[in-house]
Amino acid sequence: MKVFLYALLAIGAVFNGLGAFALLRFPDVYTRIHGATKCTTFGSIFSIVAVVIYGFVKGGGEGGTLAVHALLALFFLLITNPTGSHALARGAHRAGVRPVGAVVDKLEEKK
Repeated sequence: MKVFLYALLAIGAVFNGLGAFALLRFPDVYTRIHGATKCTTFGSIFSIVAVVIYGFVKGGGEGGTLAVHALLALFFLLITNPTGSHALARGAHRAGVRPVGAVVDKLEEKK
Protein backbone atom coordinates (compact mmCIF):
# COMPACT_ATOMS: atom_id res chain seq x y z
CA MET A 1 0.00 0.00 0.00
CA LYS A 2 2.86 2.38 0.79
CA VAL A 3 4.29 1.90 -2.69
CA PHE A 4 0.94 2.89 -4.22
CA LEU A 5 0.75 6.03 -2.07
CA TYR A 6 4.32 6.95 -2.94
CA ALA A 7 3.54 6.43 -6.62
CA LEU A 8 0.53 8.77 -6.39
CA LEU A 9 2.63 11.38 -4.62
CA ALA A 10 5.41 11.02 -7.19
CA ILE A 11 2.95 11.44 -10.08
CA GLY A 12 1.52 14.53 -8.37
CA ALA A 13 5.01 15.97 -7.86
CA VAL A 14 5.93 15.35 -11.51
CA PHE A 15 2.83 17.11 -12.79
CA ASN A 16 3.31 20.03 -10.40
CA GLY A 17 6.91 20.27 -11.60
CA LEU A 18 5.71 20.29 -15.21
CA GLY A 19 3.40 23.15 -14.29
CA ALA A 20 6.35 25.12 -12.94
CA PHE A 21 8.31 24.28 -16.10
CA ALA A 22 5.40 25.56 -18.20
CA LEU A 23 5.58 28.92 -16.43
CA LEU A 24 9.24 29.22 -17.31
CA ARG A 25 9.22 27.81 -20.82
CA PHE A 26 6.05 28.87 -22.63
CA PRO A 27 6.20 32.10 -24.66
CA ASP A 28 3.11 34.08 -23.70
CA VAL A 29 0.66 34.59 -20.87
CA TYR A 30 -2.08 32.42 -22.38
CA THR A 31 0.02 29.30 -22.86
CA ARG A 32 1.63 29.80 -19.46
CA ILE A 33 -1.76 29.98 -17.78
CA HIS A 34 -2.96 26.92 -19.68
CA GLY A 35 0.11 24.82 -18.90
CA ALA A 36 0.34 25.79 -15.27
CA THR A 37 -3.37 25.36 -14.56
CA LYS A 38 -3.76 21.98 -16.24
CA CYS A 39 -0.60 20.50 -14.74
CA THR A 40 -1.01 21.80 -11.21
CA THR A 41 -4.67 20.84 -11.05
CA PHE A 42 -3.89 17.31 -12.24
CA GLY A 43 -0.87 17.02 -9.95
CA SER A 44 -2.80 18.26 -6.96
CA ILE A 45 -5.55 15.73 -7.65
CA PHE A 46 -3.03 12.89 -7.42
CA SER A 47 -1.48 14.29 -4.24
CA ILE A 48 -4.83 14.77 -2.55
CA VAL A 49 -6.04 11.31 -3.59
CA ALA A 50 -2.93 9.90 -1.89
CA VAL A 51 -3.80 11.81 1.29
CA VAL A 52 -7.43 10.60 1.16
CA ILE A 53 -6.36 6.97 0.75
CA TYR A 54 -3.88 7.36 3.60
CA GLY A 55 -6.65 8.82 5.76
CA PHE A 56 -8.98 5.91 5.06
CA VAL A 57 -6.25 3.32 5.61
CA LYS A 58 -5.21 4.96 8.87
CA GLY A 59 -8.80 4.79 10.04
CA GLY A 60 -10.19 6.16 13.24
CA GLY A 61 -11.29 9.72 13.90
CA GLU A 62 -8.04 11.34 12.81
CA GLY A 63 -7.84 9.48 9.51
CA GLY A 64 -11.43 10.24 8.61
CA THR A 65 -10.99 13.90 9.45
CA LEU A 66 -7.85 14.03 7.33
CA ALA A 67 -9.68 12.46 4.39
CA VAL A 68 -12.65 14.83 4.67
CA HIS A 69 -10.40 17.89 4.86
CA ALA A 70 -8.43 16.69 1.84
CA LEU A 71 -11.64 16.12 -0.14
CA LEU A 72 -12.84 19.61 0.77
CA ALA A 73 -9.50 21.04 -0.37
CA LEU A 74 -9.84 19.09 -3.63
CA PHE A 75 -13.35 20.43 -4.19
CA PHE A 76 -12.28 24.04 -3.69
CA LEU A 77 -9.18 23.53 -5.81
CA LEU A 78 -11.28 22.19 -8.67
CA ILE A 79 -13.53 25.25 -8.43
CA THR A 80 -10.99 28.01 -7.89
CA ASN A 81 -8.10 26.96 -10.14
CA PRO A 82 -10.00 27.06 -13.47
CA THR A 83 -11.93 30.14 -12.37
CA GLY A 84 -8.76 32.00 -11.50
CA SER A 85 -7.02 31.06 -14.73
CA HIS A 86 -10.05 32.17 -16.71
CA ALA A 87 -10.04 35.52 -14.91
CA LEU A 88 -6.32 35.98 -15.61
CA ALA A 89 -6.74 35.14 -19.30
CA ARG A 90 -9.74 37.40 -19.64
CA GLY A 91 -7.91 40.24 -17.94
CA ALA A 92 -4.92 39.78 -20.24
CA HIS A 93 -7.21 39.72 -23.28
CA ARG A 94 -9.01 42.87 -22.21
CA ALA A 95 -5.69 44.58 -21.51
CA GLY A 96 -4.71 43.95 -25.11
CA VAL A 97 -2.03 41.32 -24.55
CA ARG A 98 -1.54 39.56 -27.87
CA PRO A 99 -0.67 35.88 -28.09
CA VAL A 100 2.61 34.89 -29.74
CA GLY A 101 2.18 33.61 -33.28
CA ALA A 102 -0.46 33.99 -35.95
CA VAL A 103 -3.73 33.82 -34.04
CA VAL A 104 -7.16 34.93 -35.23
CA ASP A 105 -9.00 36.66 -32.39
CA LYS A 106 -12.69 35.99 -32.96
CA LEU A 107 -13.58 37.52 -29.60
CA GLU A 108 -11.99 40.89 -30.24
CA GLU A 109 -14.18 43.69 -29.00
CA LYS A 110 -15.01 46.50 -31.37
CA LYS A 111 -14.22 49.96 -30.04
